[in-house]
Amino acid sequence: MEQNRRTFLANAALLTGGLLLPNILLASTPKNKYKVAVIDLMILKRQKISALPLAKEIGADGLEIDMGGLGNRETFDNKLADPKIRQEYLDKARELNLEICSLAMTGFYAQSFATRPTYQKMIKDCLDTAKAMNVKVVFLPLGIQGDLVKNPELREPIVERLKVAGKMASKAGVIIGIETSLDASGELQLLKEIDSKCVKSYFNFSNAIKNGRDLHEELRILGRKNIVQIHATNEDGVWLQNDSKIDLKKVKETLDDMGWKGWLVVERSRDATQPTNVKYNFSANTSYLKSVFQAK
Repeated sequence: MEQNRRTFLANAALLTGGLLLPNILLASTPKNKYKVAVIDLMILKRQKISALPLAKEIGADGLEIDMGGLGNRETFDNKLADPKIRQEYLDKARELNLEICSLAMTGFYAQSFATRPTYQKMIKDCLDTAKAMNVKVVFLPLGIQGDLVKNPELREPIVERLKVAGKMASKAGVIIGIETSLDASGELQLLKEIDSKCVKSYFNFSNAIKNGRDLHEELRILGRKNIVQIHATNEDGVWLQNDSKIDLKKVKETLDDMGWKGWLVVERSRDATQPTNVKYNFSANTSYLKSVFQAK
């Protein structure tokens, strides 16, 4: 393979008068339009630097890092606020050739984004960390207490807060990906009300599937420009390759047709017989996602 590459470059040099043009060099090393990541929290390594070598061992291209616990604190218990620890993460990621695809505010799965008085401090801490680490996406789930289907009265305060968060994200050069309980049409309308280029949908396959919605139609309704990243697994029970509720090859066809590209982040789809066996479950799902989305 190396000999073929050298021959190609030598011929290219002859054709261009001895000059190797940048576009020829770039063409010899194509990049995947889809990348696969795991989440430090879900591989039981929340805010532990050991999540990085484990992600590499699992076979992922990158890692989504959680911002730490929230509880009743003013903000997240975020070890990455320490410049020394932050740099250790960045150095280790570079050493392992891994990317940090996003930071996650998963504390809001259980806490209320609509009512927490210090939400701006929480958002700022996350955005500041993302900016310091050159991470361009942060994840914000509206969670149980921010369920807009069960609690429609929270819509107005949530929209107002997300408008504020969107302005903060714009200044930081970061996109906030939100996860809601709404269907695609409802989420699209919510995004229109927020009216910020820096607040988009962080789509979750399982939300569509468990609510009996057509996954492909949901993706198409939201559209390429409104989906920033995807949690690309279903609820726990079986691995993706054994899940009759999702056909990843058809999902790829849909996303290809939409012109979407980006990160597919493994969240769940753990085998019910061994739910805590991290390498067993996440290696299988990562490998299968790659076999479908990165097939040559």
